Amino acid sequence: MHIPDGFISPVTYLPAYTITAGLWYKAYQTTQLDSDKISFLSALSALSFVFMMIAIPLPGGTSAHLSGVALLSIIFGPWLGFSAISMVLIIEALFFGEGGVTTLGVNVLAIAFIGSFSAYYLYKLLKDLNETVALFVAGWFGMTMPALFVSFILGLQPLIASVDGKPLFFPFDIATTVTAVMIPHALIGIVEGLVTVILYRFLQKNFKVIFDEK
Repeated sequence: MHIPDGFISPVTYLPAYTITAGLWYKAYQTTQLDSDKISFLSALSALSFVFMMIAIPLPGGTSAHLSGVALLSIIFGPWLGFSAISMVLIIEALFFGEGGVTTLGVNVLAIAFIGSFSAYYLYKLLKDLNETVALFVAGWFGMTMPALFVSFILGLQPLIASVDGKPLFFPFDIATTVTAVMIPHALIGIVEGLVTVILYRFLQKNFKVIFDEK
């Protein structure tokens, strides 16, 4: 769901960068990580990187891919998940052209922030009812909520960046964009939910050190 360069206006991406910088600072102040968990965070961040690099281009200036966002945020907490996914997005944008540099702030807000926090708190809300369902729902929402944000930002562009009724950046309205982006992401979200359950259970069984005692 990365947005490439040239699809959103400066009036959108400059404030997004400002907000993102504030969130990075908050994450820096908030996050702590035990030394015995660093290797696991690195490995799961690398897995997220691989997931996001296998992207399917979609009509309307975005792409669909798995992310691993929910898994990271559930295991390590939303702020560490946000930090790890932010680093993945920065590397992808700067070195691999996956997502734009000007749009990095928006992509971080969507995938790293909204994805991590929506997945984490939905898991917390539902886990006492059924942990497996909670993991699946967290994975699905960790995919679809960022996609909804991205589609809204893209669809907003004709309203805020047009000359004589002609869009300067992204040309499609919100309704069209939400439909085009959300349908494939809702389907891919099912796969993301299943992958979240499977990987969480595998790690829970074989690598108990990364799970806090409950």
